[in-house]
Amino acid sequence: MAVSHQWFIQWASPPLILADITRHYENINPGLNGYDPKSINPLEGGDVNNNYKDSFHALPQIRNHKFPSAQAGRYYNENNRAAGITLWLTMLGLSQPQSVPADTDTPPFNTLYKWKQVDFEFPSPRHRSEALATGKFVPENVLPLGLEVWGPRVFVTIPSWRQGVPATLATVPRSGGLTSPPLKPYPDWSFHKAFGDEMNCTKLTSVFRISVDQCGRLWVLDSGQIDSQDSPKQLCPPSIILFDLHTDSLLARFEIPEQYVLQDSLFSNIVVDSRLGDCSDLHVYIADTWRFGLLVFREIDQRFWRFSHHLFYPDPLASNYTLHGLNFQWSDGIFGLALTPENQFGDRILFFHSMSSYREFYVPTSVLRQPSRVNDSATDFNLAGESRGLFGQASASAIDRRGIMFYGLVTRDSIGCWDTRKPYQKRTTGIVAMNRETLIFPNDIKVDQDNRQSVWVLSNRLPMFQAGPLDLNDFNYRIMYADTMEAVRGTICDPAITPSQLSLVQRGWL
Repeated sequence: MAVSHQWFIQWASPPLILADITRHYENINPGLNGYDPKSINPLEGGDVNNNYKDSFHALPQIRNHKFPSAQAGRYYNENNRAAGITLWLTMLGLSQPQSVPADTDTPPFNTLYKWKQVDFEFPSPRHRSEALATGKFVPENVLPLGLEVWGPRVFVTIPSWRQGVPATLATVPRSGGLTSPPLKPYPDWSFHKAFGDEMNCTKLTSVFRISVDQCGRLWVLDSGQIDSQDSPKQLCPPSIILFDLHTDSLLARFEIPEQYVLQDSLFSNIVVDSRLGDCSDLHVYIADTWRFGLLVFREIDQRFWRFSHHLFYPDPLASNYTLHGLNFQWSDGIFGLALTPENQFGDRILFFHSMSSYREFYVPTSVLRQPSRVNDSATDFNLAGESRGLFGQASASAIDRRGIMFYGLVTRDSIGCWDTRKPYQKRTTGIVAMNRETLIFPNDIKVDQDNRQSVWVLSNRLPMFQAGPLDLNDFNYRIMYADTMEAVRGTICDPAITPSQLSLVQRGWL
C-alpha cells in the first residue's frame, strides 16, 4: 500500500483504458440468476459443480443484501465460546496454545495482543536509552505491517518507513498472556541496522511481508529502502531472504534482478507455492504494487521472471478512500495474493486483486510457473465475478485448506469471506467480523498451517499513521485470531451452506 501519494499524481492509464473495465466485463454475471462456472468457479477446473448449479439458477434475486453486518445477534454468546473452542482444540493437540487473549472484543476473533505503541526487547536498558537518545528508536514511527505464524511464535514485520525503526522483523510468543509485549528482533539484533552498519546488505533493511513454507522456512521480502515516507534511500537491492525456522539460521539471500525492478517499484506482498513435502518444486509469487507486475521466483535454479497484465492496475474509481473522516487517494495496483488448495488437475489457482479495486481476479499457477508464458498468457488472467461494490477495497487475503478465502475490507472495518467453490457474487460473499474500533484497517491476513487452522489478522490504522501521530490513548495495533471453521459457521461462506439455502441464512435460521 502507498506510503505517499506519488503514484496517484503521476500514474497514467495503461493502453487498455481501465475506466472501461466494467463495460469490458459487463456480461459476466449479468444478473443474479445463473453464472458461468468456467469464469467464476475456477477451482473446479472448468467442471460444473452440479450441487450448486441447479439450486443457484432457482435462487430468487436479492439485490440489496448485506450479509452479515449485524454481528451482535449471531455472536451474543461467542466470546467465551471462541476461547473455549481454542482451549479444547489445544488439549486435543489440534491447535497451538494461544488461549490467553488480551481481549475478546471482536468475535469470532480473540485479540492475542494490542499496542498503543510498540517497544522492543533491547539487549539492556542502557541500549534502549541510547537508541532513544540517538533517534535510532522513535516509538511513534514504529508501525507493524505484516505477520506470519509458525510453531510457538508469531512473526511481525516493521518496515523502515520513517527514521527510528530499530528492527524490521520480530517475534512475539503465540501463547499470549500479556496485553502489549515488547517485540523480539528476529533472528537477533545482529541482523538489524540499529546496532550495526546501515550499509551492510547481508542484514535486514526494511521488511514488508513474509511467508512460511511447509518445510519450516521463512521467506522474507525486504524492500532494501529506508525512510520511504520522509526521504527515501535505496540502501540495498530488493531481496528475498530465507531463514530456517528450526535453527533460526540464514539460508540464502536472493536479490531481485535489476531488469525486474522498475523505477519506484514497490514489492509489497509475497506468497510461496509448493506441493511436494521436500519443497523441491517451490515457487514464490511477489506483487509489485506501484509498477503493476507479478514476479515469480523458482528456487531450484534461483531464477526470476515477471508477468505484466492490465488486471494488475488500480481502478481509478476505487482510488479514493474515506475512512473514519479521513479522505486520501491511493493508486495501488496488485497487492492481495491468495492460493487455493490443489484442484482435481493438480493445479492451484492464484487469486489476486489491486488494493485500489473492487474486484477479484485469478490465474492458474500452472501458467505462472512457466517462464515461457510471460508474453503468451494474456487470456489466462481472468475476472473472478462481480464487483464487491462501493467501499470494497481489500488488503491482504488468504485461503484455508477447505478453500475459504478471508480478506480485509479496509474501508469497512471488516473481515470478508468467500467459499471459492461458490460463484464470486455479492450474495455469496460474507462478513465474519466488523468492528469500528478494533478492525480499523485490517492490513495483513494469514491462515496458519495447524491441523485445525486459524485465520490471523493484523490491524494497524495505516492511513492515520501516515496522516499524523496516532492517539497514544488508544490501542492502535492488534493481532487477532479465529478458528477458520468457527469463523464462517452459519454464514454463506460455510461450505455446508449452498446458495439455495441463502434465504434461510438471511432469516437467521442457520
